[in-house]
Amino acid sequence: MNTIARTDTSIVGRWWWTVDRWLLVMVASLAFFGAVLSLAASPAVAERIGLDTYHFVARQLVFLPVALMTMLGVSLLSARGVRRLALFVTVSAVILMVLTLIIGVEVKGATRWIRLGGFAIQPSEFVKPGFAVLAAWLFSQRRLDDRFPGYALATGLYLGIVALLALQPDIGMTFAVSAVWFVQFFLAGLPLMIVVVLGVALLASTVGAYFVFDHVQARVDQFLDPSSGGGYQVTRSLEALRNGGLFGRGPGEGRIKEVLPDAHADFILAVAGEEFGLIVCLVLVILFAGIVLRGISRAFQDDDLFIMLGVAGLMVQFALQAIINMASTLNMMPPKGMTLPFISYGGSSTLAMGIGMGMALALTRTRPGARRLS
Repeated sequence: MNTIARTDTSIVGRWWWTVDRWLLVMVASLAFFGAVLSLAASPAVAERIGLDTYHFVARQLVFLPVALMTMLGVSLLSARGVRRLALFVTVSAVILMVLTLIIGVEVKGATRWIRLGGFAIQPSEFVKPGFAVLAAWLFSQRRLDDRFPGYALATGLYLGIVALLALQPDIGMTFAVSAVWFVQFFLAGLPLMIVVVLGVALLASTVGAYFVFDHVQARVDQFLDPSSGGGYQVTRSLEALRNGGLFGRGPGEGRIKEVLPDAHADFILAVAGEEFGLIVCLVLVILFAGIVLRGISRAFQDDDLFIMLGVAGLMVQFALQAIINMASTLNMMPPKGMTLPFISYGGSSTLAMGIGMGMALALTRTRPGARRLS
């Protein structure tokens, strides 16, 4: 029996009967798996580097509820409210990205983090959801009014963000932002010839990164030639997945977390596979696929181009991040250092995902008077 009546006109009442509850449940399920896997992977990593046993667990069990509450709060917004939030998030993130280049913290050769109030924040994580929604609005306005320079503004915003990402450098994030921009431009009605030209340009830029950035070259070389001595984490991850089999060794019985530096972050899927088996890994894949397909199907039923482009952009970046993380763990591509959404340890990534998924929930809500396309 529902405790909220359909006649309830309060903010919560209207939200409950218009939000996509299937999408909500799937995201909450991912967060639950994230909490369980944090308990499984993080203590061993913390002990190995001399921190309190539950250092990472305690922090992640704060990040996850905050991210979920943020998601719920953002999902209450109207489409106009989401646009305004996207503008605020994007501008704030871009300012912080500029400051990061000046006073940021360098980790493993990249300057992506800035310390604010005792916390290390990665601003580029927050620019992703903001850019996806803001670019969607610019593209949609151009379709409504030929005089509005939406394509030019969206492209200028994209180039500015990409330039800042390249200076950090962060090739993985650059690829994710580029994919969002490319997909939205295509859905907005970009001529096929321009699509081909941009696709070739994107491919050329990816190849160029190999010759420009030393760390990209090193990772690609290690991927193509594992015998060169690199790829330690990937090799051990594959061993863990093989050792886990279908049903895993059991909670707490895994060994990969004791030797893998990023077992709680970029390679947490290996811990899941070793301790809980490939069956649980498959459940995670199904959840990720379900979220993306559900979101896109809801968006494409709406006649509002802004909503279609916005949700498509958010879902593309969500899917790409999950695919890149899992493909890196399975040695299907060079490691990119991207977290598994709602699963891997990381405050900035988890909170940014909460904002992005909240925007998707807000935009896919059933709106009175909106026309659904059959």
